Amino acid sequence: MAALKLAIGNKNYSSWSMRPWLALRANDIPFAETLIPLYTDDPADKQQILSFSRAGKVPVLVDGDITVWDSLAIIEYIAERYPEKKLWPDGVAARAHARSVCAEMHSGFVALRSECGMNLHRPIRAVPLSADAKANVARIEEIWRECRARYGANGPFLFGRFGAADAMYAPVVHRFRTYAIEVASDTKAYMETMMALPAFQEWTREGLAEKLVIAKFEDA
Repeated sequence: MAALKLAIGNKNYSSWSMRPWLALRANDIPFAETLIPLYTDDPADKQQILSFSRAGKVPVLVDGDITVWDSLAIIEYIAERYPEKKLWPDGVAARAHARSVCAEMHSGFVALRSECGMNLHRPIRAVPLSADAKANVARIEEIWRECRARYGANGPFLFGRFGAADAMYAPVVHRFRTYAIEVASDTKAYMETMMALPAFQEWTREGLAEKLVIAKFEDA
């Protein structure tokens, strides 16, 4: 069977691309990667994205004649395609909880994402946060704390072993660190767990090695 193909954007900036990439790499699922520069003036880059999906956005996963776009949809597909990897935790209640926090990340935290864009190149320094962004930070800490309190006996990640929820929240770890956001000690402990993950470190190294600079993301 042909290897999966994953089209992604710049590793320095593309938080949405990081999520399914990490879900695959951290679980040792082989795939071929195509990195397409985002926000360039080159029409060929846009056309390359469209060649993967008419939605015109990355990430996109191709599995033979099956195409899946959108980070959460890709993670759901990976979980179904490779059930032995257990991207979702065991138990109906735990899976419902995991899916809920993943969906909350997918659709929420707009203020934090807007004010603290992912940029691995950015020197670590704090920025003033709006009340909405501060509320986002507090809610994320609450989610992480509750998940680890309930499922921490099974491992150091949100639902014990590394899974879909960790992949979905991985870019937040970068945001908290890059923008020197003050967080509680248990939040720092989870961040350290994620940053020690080899796949997380690989993405970070490759993002830092990228040369493309997108000016509008360098102002914060």
